[in-house]
Amino acid sequence: MQYSGWPETGELVVGEIDEIADFGVFVDLDEYENKRGLCHISEVASGWIKNVRDHVREGQTVVAKVLDVDESSQQIDLSIKDVNEHQRKEKIQEWKNEQKADNWMLLALGEDVSDDRYSTVANALLAEHDSLYDAFESAAIHGEDALADVELDDDVVATIVETARENVSVPYVNVTGYVDLESFDPDGVDRLKEALQAAEGNGDVPDEVELTVSYVGSPEYRIQVKAPDYKTAEDQLEAAAERARKSIEATGGSGAFHRERHEDDE
Repeated sequence: MQYSGWPETGELVVGEIDEIADFGVFVDLDEYENKRGLCHISEVASGWIKNVRDHVREGQTVVAKVLDVDESSQQIDLSIKDVNEHQRKEKIQEWKNEQKADNWMLLALGEDVSDDRYSTVANALLAEHDSLYDAFESAAIHGEDALADVELDDDVVATIVETARENVSVPYVNVTGYVDLESFDPDGVDRLKEALQAAEGNGDVPDEVELTVSYVGSPEYRIQVKAPDYKTAEDQLEAAAERARKSIEATGGSGAFHRERHEDDE
């Protein structure tokens, strides 16, 4: 996706060097439609520069800082030297992510989608998310709930969610805890099964969460949770243990949650 407007002073932009002159280099801005910036030779690299071609080459992708924007004269002044390595890597990753999101938009809306239609959907997503990539990543993790406040038709939201879940690689974290369950009921085996089913959520665990319960050694059971972030994972882990505890205690048994596996089970 290319923006039709102008970059802001201080913004980091990605572009391709398309012309090198004695006084500096011209950069086509990849994120802005029909926008070109000039990086003066003094802003290409630190120190004295004898030959600018010793530092950059035509066709090279660079990250530059916007020093000034003069819309009346159609001029954008850039600096390559003012961008440190961390900023460069972060911006390049952000740019690559948006390229991915652009491809996902075409998958969701169709390769022949009109520019107006694309812009309408993109602007609706950007009104609620920091970037198109963030919108698709959230959709992959949280499904239609992530787009509940986006002003789009339900069928478009469903298509975006489907596309996101088929294409977005979501980062996940894993946490583990343990719960001790003891039953003093004559039907203790059944009571334990009920407690374990309660721990597993009986189908109420969020779609983005994977939760499993396994036997370790009497009376200990392992609860493992895979989720998009640590807060969600920890909340789901504690909720699972609490469900198991309440279930077993409701029938006269006992339950206790702990983080570490018992030493005598090692």
